[in-house]
Amino acid sequence: MELEHNGVIQSSSIWKKARFGEGVIIGNLDTGVWPESKSFSEQGLGPIPSKWRGICDNGIDHTFHCNRKLIGARYFNKGYASVAGPLNSSFDSPRDNEGHGTHTLSTAGGNMVARVSVFGQGQGTAKGGSPMARVAAYKVCWPPVGGEECFDADILAAFDLAIHDGVDVLSVSLGGSSSTFFKDSVAIGSFHAAKRGVVVVCSAGNSGPAEATAENLAPWHVTVAASTMDRQFPTYVVLGNDITFKGESLSATKLAHKFYPIIKATDAKLASARAEDAVLCQNGTLDPNKAKGKIVVCLRGINARVDKGEQAFLAGAVGMVLANDKTTGNEIIADPHVLPASHINFTDGSAVFNYINSTKFPVAYITHPKTQLDTKPAPFMAAFSSKGPNTMVPEILKPDITAPGVSVIAAYTEAQGPTNQVFDKRRIPFNSVSGTSMSCPHVSGIVGLLRALYPTWSTAAIKSAIMTTATTLDNEVEPLLNATDGKATPFSYGAGHVQPNRAMDPGLVYDITIDDYLNFLCALGYNETQISVFTEGPYKCRKKFSLLNLNYPSITVPKLSGSVTVTRTLKNVGSPGTYIAHVQNPYGITVSVKPSILKFKNVGEEKSFKLTFKAMQGKATNNYAFGKLIWSDGKHYVTSPIVVKALLTRN
Repeated sequence: MELEHNGVIQSSSIWKKARFGEGVIIGNLDTGVWPESKSFSEQGLGPIPSKWRGICDNGIDHTFHCNRKLIGARYFNKGYASVAGPLNSSFDSPRDNEGHGTHTLSTAGGNMVARVSVFGQGQGTAKGGSPMARVAAYKVCWPPVGGEECFDADILAAFDLAIHDGVDVLSVSLGGSSSTFFKDSVAIGSFHAAKRGVVVVCSAGNSGPAEATAENLAPWHVTVAASTMDRQFPTYVVLGNDITFKGESLSATKLAHKFYPIIKATDAKLASARAEDAVLCQNGTLDPNKAKGKIVVCLRGINARVDKGEQAFLAGAVGMVLANDKTTGNEIIADPHVLPASHINFTDGSAVFNYINSTKFPVAYITHPKTQLDTKPAPFMAAFSSKGPNTMVPEILKPDITAPGVSVIAAYTEAQGPTNQVFDKRRIPFNSVSGTSMSCPHVSGIVGLLRALYPTWSTAAIKSAIMTTATTLDNEVEPLLNATDGKATPFSYGAGHVQPNRAMDPGLVYDITIDDYLNFLCALGYNETQISVFTEGPYKCRKKFSLLNLNYPSITVPKLSGSVTVTRTLKNVGSPGTYIAHVQNPYGITVSVKPSILKFKNVGEEKSFKLTFKAMQGKATNNYAFGKLIWSDGKHYVTSPIVVKALLTRN
């Protein structure tokens, strides 16, 4: 759920035809839901769709009620209990006690709520991507045990019942370390969902900016990266030498308008603490005798950003400057800190440290946050967003798409404070949160609109429409950047940043059948027993199939030796037209398309083409190179990222 001006979910006549997702049911696998939130008001909604077969299982929580908006809720904790031991009755409820599930479900399908803000900032009307959709919560995640929160048995049970209940879209903002698909509960569950026409949307993970960190790698679901939007909550760090740095925060409290002493967290450390822990403002590292009455500068990393602010506050600090390290670069996030704070980028953080080191009595002031719209450049990739290449199947590009995932305002639990710290006694109905967990439901909401518009489209056709209409340019019409000002690649953003209004009219789509996916599993070398996890019965691999030829909307050749030919098929879902192929060659690679002109006369008509890749002697390198294939009739631009890595032989 995002405020109206986010520039992603826009009103348009065709979306109104879809009645903003009316009739669509969005399920959410997560931490449950806070049913009292206004985002789940049934206002303006008619009877529950007759196809719905779910229930509202409130367990022991008799205050938990569903309605014509929040039409179902279930909880799954048997897998969790098998590890955690016997659970008390408080676990028998689908209520969201930590905020994540409420935030993600309202982002995907929350109703319209006027006059929303976070501590007075970001004021506007909040709405989910499909605001008229019905929603259902499937609680599968619980307080961590041995570092795990969501267990495979519970995830699979939730997938089974969500499919049975009749959801159209499943939003899955969870993930774990990648494993082979027949051992991956999200991959197995989403395959069964795809078989029944349910589109599954997943998060790419928050382990960026390192390469090969993306999660949820199966080709039959949509995997979403996170990028910024054109809205900031600036708060300025004013130093005693009159230099000012722009940061961001959603702190509720204000500093009195005067200078305060500013110190590095290492200068406020307890004698017993290690400097490498104190610089991060980790729990129990700051000395109240040194921090009291001062602004403390904490370095980003390891512990939560809001935890650093709490540690500074508990040590008596009046404010915090949160400085990025090199890897997080320019990605600054507006968090609802418990004290006046400003999160600044790496370059500015270095300047603040230099000022403190070179000044006898360093002082500073932090301004109160404001809301700023139409900021540039936007979007750019979040540093935390996990990246490709795909560690399970390098022939499939992951992530597939990117969407807003930084400082997203949506509904929240009122069982905890906005920082989720025990110390935080504040309660707010809407909160700003960041992560690929937040970008995933943006795409789930868009899928809901497309499902309402095109009820007969396959899950692959909907995914293709979203991918082939994405943009790789920001609002300055420049290539999308990463958080350190470098040019981002498809390993960060997949096909690009989602454009819902273009996705409603893609012209052509790359369609994929369940049999294609089974051939894909055969090509991975899975045996009958392993494939039976997906088929619910015996399945014999019949024919040879190349992983390169899965009819995916992106084209990845991870081992190009000499030349390779790849086949794709396009289906017309628009008006009759003649499409011409345009190729942007990856560096050092030539790509030829045959035929290079495709004529479509009828809706549903399919035509195949071949792409031949050749490494250019003396130009190709051993690194991945990126290009594009665009099919255009002058109105539609059906765009696929091309990702190639040449295997160069040494003489």
